[in-house]
Amino acid sequence: MADERFPGWHGTTILAVRRGGQVVVAGDGQVSLGQTVIKGSARKVRRLAPGGREVVVGFAGSTADAFTLLERLEKKLEAAPGQLLRACVELAKDWRMDKYLRNLEAMLIVTDGAQVFVLTGAGDVLEPEHDVAAIGSGGNYALAAARGLLETDLDAETVARKAMAIAADICVYTNGRLTVESIKG
Repeated sequence: MADERFPGWHGTTILAVRRGGQVVVAGDGQVSLGQTVIKGSARKVRRLAPGGREVVVGFAGSTADAFTLLERLEKKLEAAPGQLLRACVELAKDWRMDKYLRNLEAMLIVTDGAQVFVLTGAGDVLEPEHDVAAIGSGGNYALAAARGLLETDLDAETVARKAMAIAADICVYTNGRLTVESIKG
């Protein structure tokens, strides 16, 4: 997510873990500019309820861009209640094709508790393997840690919290100030 207008902007690790009939989405709170932490308590995991159906979304990238995408996702979910995949595909198509939206720099993890999807500006709607998805600067660290922790008997929230702690110990763009939301499938 490099942008020539904002060189050196980094931040965020978002992780989703599905286990035991629930999905937990955890996001750290760090936003960095180069070697400086600008904010340590950003909230990058949100609970939406378009049409009364709950969805949890975590985002990485530009906050303003992510909020634009969240608004569009809510509209898609209102138009297709209970059809998360359809809403995500419609958003991804718009994101890829629309002249304005295609310049947005963000990634989303979206879940209704039964399904988990990663959405990108390249038009991707990916359902992760192994019941774990991660995005952002420390995403690969959190993903690897969570996949290893799924070999234990820990519940989804504990796996997510421990994996995020491991990522925060490794990635300088990730901190331990978490926002955690869970949703049952």
